[in-house]
Amino acid sequence: MSEYIAYKAFQKEEYPVNRRISFTLLILLWLGCGAQAHAQSAATQKSSPASGNTAEVTIGQSAVRLYGPWKFTVGDSPIDPVTHKPVWAEPGFDDSKWENVDLTPKEGAIDPIGGFSSFVPGWAAKGHPGYWGYAWYRIRVRLNAQPGEKLAVGGPADLDDAYELFANGVRLGSFGDFSASRPIVYYTQPMMFPLPPTVTNGPGARGQDPGKEGPTTIVLAFRFWMEPNTLLSSTDPGGIHSAPLIGEAGTVAASYQSQWLELIRAYAFAPVELGVFLLLGLGAFSLTFFDRSDRVYLWMGAVLLLWASNTAITIAGAWTQFFSAIPLILISDLLIIPLSYAGWVMVWWVWFGLRRPSWLPRTATALAVLLALSNALGEDLFFTVIPHPVSAAFHAVSLVVRLAFLAILMWIVAQGVRLRGIEGWLALPAVLLLGIGRFLAELTFLHINVIWFPFGVQLTLPHLAMLLLAVVLALLLLRRLLASLHAQRRMALDVKQAQEVQQVILPQARTELPGLIIESEYRPALEVGGDFFQIIPSPEDGSLLIVAGDVVGKGLKAGMLVALLVGTIRTAAQYDADPHAVLSTLNKRLWGRGEAQATCLALRIDAKGEATLVNAGHLPPYLNGEPMAMAGTLPLGMMEAAEFSVMRFKLAKGDRLVLMSDGIAEAMDADGRLFGFERAAGLLRTASSSA
Repeated sequence: MSEYIAYKAFQKEEYPVNRRISFTLLILLWLGCGAQAHAQSAATQKSSPASGNTAEVTIGQSAVRLYGPWKFTVGDSPIDPVTHKPVWAEPGFDDSKWENVDLTPKEGAIDPIGGFSSFVPGWAAKGHPGYWGYAWYRIRVRLNAQPGEKLAVGGPADLDDAYELFANGVRLGSFGDFSASRPIVYYTQPMMFPLPPTVTNGPGARGQDPGKEGPTTIVLAFRFWMEPNTLLSSTDPGGIHSAPLIGEAGTVAASYQSQWLELIRAYAFAPVELGVFLLLGLGAFSLTFFDRSDRVYLWMGAVLLLWASNTAITIAGAWTQFFSAIPLILISDLLIIPLSYAGWVMVWWVWFGLRRPSWLPRTATALAVLLALSNALGEDLFFTVIPHPVSAAFHAVSLVVRLAFLAILMWIVAQGVRLRGIEGWLALPAVLLLGIGRFLAELTFLHINVIWFPFGVQLTLPHLAMLLLAVVLALLLLRRLLASLHAQRRMALDVKQAQEVQQVILPQARTELPGLIIESEYRPALEVGGDFFQIIPSPEDGSLLIVAGDVVGKGLKAGMLVALLVGTIRTAAQYDADPHAVLSTLNKRLWGRGEAQATCLALRIDAKGEATLVNAGHLPPYLNGEPMAMAGTLPLGMMEAAEFSVMRFKLAKGDRLVLMSDGIAEAMDADGRLFGFERAAGLLRTASSSA
């Protein structure tokens, strides 16, 4: 059996000084000043020549890395039928036929994925390529500690994917949940396990009688589990990637803290990325208030917030154990990544105003569904029901789908370059890097360096692509916002001019004719209204023609239709002032113009007070505060051969006739209550004028 000997025989009162020095080392680690100190706080570590299969180390108030020699084997231990414990965890188990493993890292070795220092390749690089599942590491350690000295083991800070730790057959704890038939794994995090006195001084400790001082021999055993999908993420996965630590509990705790600092620093860019895309996504959504007709803001805001949620998942997995790794991978690979692919296609499709080919958006949706399916089946996440050859085939499908998305994005940007020039050229490098970054695992397997660690902070090609994309999107959004504001200013000017035109074509507020006083009030609900009226006296016979109506819709479009109708009314009245003839002419003008419809009535009053009223779906007038009964008809523009209701009556001296639109009854107060027809009728019965 391999043996690792560590002697401890120094005074405990040195520990307060050592803690201060440990804190200094933590600061140095965070600032990146020098290599990792292996949590040796003011400790004297002397290596004596190795004899046989034994490494001898003298420690003073310190801790050491257990580089080896380790014993290793793949597979899982049988369970002792008496103790119900793994046989391979027992100190007396003969592991002499197991493989020898040395966990000493090469100088400057760094984990190519996580950026952790002191990286050691896993079992895939040591004779077991393609193997996943259970494996065991064992090492014998001889300690010389004072009675009552608190000792601890620091678990490997870099590993694949979960483990249980045993000391002399006693389970100290685990990283991951081994209570189920399939262990639940988390993203790699450092762990610390105190060594109980029953292990270091109890009857299970060999080489020392209980209660006596002297060397104590313990056997540490790690039971590892690696997920099959981990084989797809690295070229040398499996088991331990950084040597465990053993020694005085305070020193191990200092190392544990420094490893957490290293882990936090490695993912320090993630919160920045999260904040950038969260703000950019909310900013894109807010731009819809400036231009509700531009759908690109909704697409862009949705995709950016989707990507921000993916970054939040990364942070939650790397820094916490609230969520296990597999559900986070499923959410990312089966939902967020496929949706973001299709989302980026739609962002640039809408941004550059493309219309052809019309099937491309549907194709992007189908590819997103296919990508989610191929990711689910191609990453060995369901290895218990799906054979590995099937997963390998679907992984190839995932690769093809990602290539198809990259080709679609590049084609869209190429069209953007052709149509928009500078906007397309700005988007080109960001989209290209973003597409290439989706092949991070494949590029890693090809030994293409796409992950860097400046100052210990992980920076990948996707990070650079997203950072560049954020800059490009900010510039493009600003450019588009300025163009939108400029267009809105032009629109506001057009609306103002339409307002002025509408005021010009409307009659004066008060008109006096022989025997008649006409008062009018016009207040559009928006800048440009859809109501209209004309007062046209006839100098030949002293009659008066009044035409009032309301077009369908509001705003500038309705205002342009009002201008058309007013011009038609005045032209038609020059040739025939008969109310029926005027409405017939208006109906012909509106017929065949799509949604161009209007309610309208025409009233002709001769010099003797005889009145002819023709109505096309408009509100009937009020005579002396009472509504006049008229048959209902369809508005203008709905039928080619329209029929109108006709009424003849005579106005006596003192009569009050009021024509109004439905806008009065539909007016609302500050509490949202309608004015209503009853209140309108009551007002007309008591008012002394039509105003």
